[in-house]
Amino acid sequence: METMEFLPLLLLLLLAIAAAAAQNRPAAGPLSSGSDLAGLYSLRASLGLRARNWPRKADPCSTWTGVSCRSGRVVGLALTGLRRTRLGRLRPRFAVDGIRNLTRLETFDSSGFPLPGPVPAWLGAGGNASSFSSLLLRSADVNGSVPDSLWSASNLRFLDLSANILTGALPAAAPANAGAGGGAMNLSGNLYYGSVSPGFGRFLLARFGSVDLSSNYFQGLVPPETAAENVNLGLNCFRNVLNQRTEADCRAFYSAKGIEYDGPTAPPSPPPPPPPLEKRESKSKRKYVLIGAIVGGVVVFLLLLGVIVLCVRRRGGRKDESRDTASPNVPPSGVAPTGSPSGATPSGALSVSLSAVGDSFAYDQLVRATAEFSSKNLIKHGHSGDLYHGVLEGGVPVVVKRVDVDVARKAGYVVELDFFAKASHVRLVPFLGHCLEKEKEKLIVYKYMPHGDLSNALYVKSAAQDEEEGLQSLDWITRLKIAIGVAEALNFLHHECTPPFVHRDVQASSILLDDKFEVRLGSLSEVCTQEGEGHQNVISRFLRLSSQTSEQSAPGSPSATCAYDVYCLGKVLLELVTGKLGISGSTDASTAEWLERTLPYISIYEKELVTKIVDPSLIVDEDLLEEVWAMAIVARSCLNPKPSKRPLVRYILKALENPLKVVREENSGSARLRAGSSRGGSWNAAFFGSWRHSSSDIGTSVSGGPTTREERSFKRSSTTKSQGSGGGEQSFGRRRPSKDIFPEPSDGRDVED
Repeated sequence: METMEFLPLLLLLLLAIAAAAAQNRPAAGPLSSGSDLAGLYSLRASLGLRARNWPRKADPCSTWTGVSCRSGRVVGLALTGLRRTRLGRLRPRFAVDGIRNLTRLETFDSSGFPLPGPVPAWLGAGGNASSFSSLLLRSADVNGSVPDSLWSASNLRFLDLSANILTGALPAAAPANAGAGGGAMNLSGNLYYGSVSPGFGRFLLARFGSVDLSSNYFQGLVPPETAAENVNLGLNCFRNVLNQRTEADCRAFYSAKGIEYDGPTAPPSPPPPPPPLEKRESKSKRKYVLIGAIVGGVVVFLLLLGVIVLCVRRRGGRKDESRDTASPNVPPSGVAPTGSPSGATPSGALSVSLSAVGDSFAYDQLVRATAEFSSKNLIKHGHSGDLYHGVLEGGVPVVVKRVDVDVARKAGYVVELDFFAKASHVRLVPFLGHCLEKEKEKLIVYKYMPHGDLSNALYVKSAAQDEEEGLQSLDWITRLKIAIGVAEALNFLHHECTPPFVHRDVQASSILLDDKFEVRLGSLSEVCTQEGEGHQNVISRFLRLSSQTSEQSAPGSPSATCAYDVYCLGKVLLELVTGKLGISGSTDASTAEWLERTLPYISIYEKELVTKIVDPSLIVDEDLLEEVWAMAIVARSCLNPKPSKRPLVRYILKALENPLKVVREENSGSARLRAGSSRGGSWNAAFFGSWRHSSSDIGTSVSGGPTTREERSFKRSSTTKSQGSGGGEQSFGRRRPSKDIFPEPSDGRDVED
């Protein structure tokens, strides 16, 4: 049993030695093979590698990162730590046809380097089959199944395919040409299913000195010859091995696959003996009495509920009337109010006068400023209008939004003008004025933001770099500054406005940056007041529960709740941590799959896990890494699929302003941050209290499957005890209770209220 506990460590050590050997081979002389050179350049193009790592007109053996040579031939490739160009990151794929030319290749290591797609059937079976000995693809986004040709590669000694999305069943028969034993094979952390045949089990033991099949969904009985001490079979669905998944998890997985589950079945219980006749009659009478009581109670409850709903609606109507008549800042004519969650502009009562909203610009003036709305001045096509760069008389740079009333989905410009008439804050995009002369064309004028939006500024072009590289990422200090700025903007909308406003379009493209990278939140055409204006009582929330769903389920109709903004903010924070472009503005299946793979690496118990998802271009020391870890924890808390479990923005802002307090225990008792509200008490639920409880919720919400890798991460995290940390380093082990940052609502209201 003790040997089984140390088997994963032994396996990792063997694979790490293989990876280190691939990266540290000395380059013996320049590359002398034209075929190898053609193969390397083919890989450079198909993988989209940056010129900084693989520069043109330089000897690959001595200059290219990760290329190892011997006697002028390529013998090792290590893509770990390399980065693709921006274009390459947009369409990553398992495109390694250039390896066919590397006939002396011994090791290919792409651990941590994304290669989405199946393993090619020819890999390890072509011209380099006689020399190919190590294939390391850990956490490389590989999917599909392992081709049979790879099992037959005669000299393959180290095979690491762990932590991917591989699926399917293992071959029933032992492959031909099985080589000598030794080395290691790791297939853990995938979605393999089915049984392990005795023949293939014997093959694995004969072929590899250490085998890891854990964290899959293999079922049935393990052959006796396979259950050896050097084989890790934990967290599967085997019937004769300890430390397996629950039967419910296994049945749910196989049911989703449409495959029969070969698990234990409980014998049917004998029917209970019939009760005596007298007892039967008394039970029948009690049953009728109970049914009558239940029906009567339901009727009374429905009547009371109807009366309460009627009273709530009447009171809400009186509040609206008093607010319309008593507010001195809302004249009775002008723009329609922003209160509709759907963003529509109701006819009837109007809230502001257009003449009082910013400056009024002449149409001809803005036409000249934008060079007649030239395509050269077009910044982008927004969902509420086209954005143009312009220069007013006097050299004032501006951005002009051109709204085609016939094309626009709704009168978003009316919502936006109404909002600017009611609210102003340093973290909102500076609004200058409007032009409403044309009936079918409306123009809104903003101050120009030199650094554009976050989606374009995260990786900026440097004049000192060549055209092929051309991208330099924002440093961590700037990214944290941007995150705090976005939280400040949402804190104003959610907690400083009455009633609270919901942005409903928080993503990287709506986060504008001035010349000092200060945040100015834009895209305000979707803004509306929160449903129920954030002051709902118990009955109001009860009535809303039936329609409350997770944000991922309705990407086309954003929810009018503050919790929806918090969810979107979580994706922005994750984009800042990982450097993954487009996550915050996407709700498609690929984004859900990416979240499913990424969230398990964010653990409140292990700091080192987060290094596997951190943007490789970030250069951070130990303290900054803890700040990155803290932001990742905050992001995952924001992505809780239950809106009521997400933290309030005011707590998110506190956490981002004091990131080290999120992950450190020192001085936690004396340096407590209190929220400036009447909500007292100390509270872990805002970020950590529901951490374990939400594991299955997040897995189900993101992927729709019964069991996800995130669930496995939660299970691992709940039992991890400061592994790998030494001395007095506390940040690697236990998390500190975050009660000094995140107070608990004492009245039991939903977090989103």
